[in-house]
Amino acid sequence: MIDRIGDKWSLLILLALSERPTRFNELKRIIGDISQKVLTKSLKLLEQDGFVLRTVYDESPPKVVYELTELGSSVLAPVGELIRWANLHHAAIERNRAQYKLVKRDVKDQ
Repeated sequence: MIDRIGDKWSLLILLALSERPTRFNELKRIIGDISQKVLTKSLKLLEQDGFVLRTVYDESPPKVVYELTELGSSVLAPVGELIRWANLHHAAIERNRAQYKLVKRDVKDQ
């Protein structure tokens, strides 16, 4: 499950759908840099796991709307906590990365 909600696109899709039910092309515009193929695959996997509900309306042309299920909505609280933690510790993590690079470079130069 961590792989599913932790991948780049699924998390963005869940966050976008947290606002309101959304059609495919609107979702693609909201997310931005995602291909139609990747969005389609990600939505199918999220639907399969029960995070997203896909509703097809009998219209011409057919109207398809995606929305979060109760399960999908419930995952946003712990994800939100993780985002808050990351924001709180971002500066320290960046300092550690910079320090690590310096140490690695010094070891390499010796």
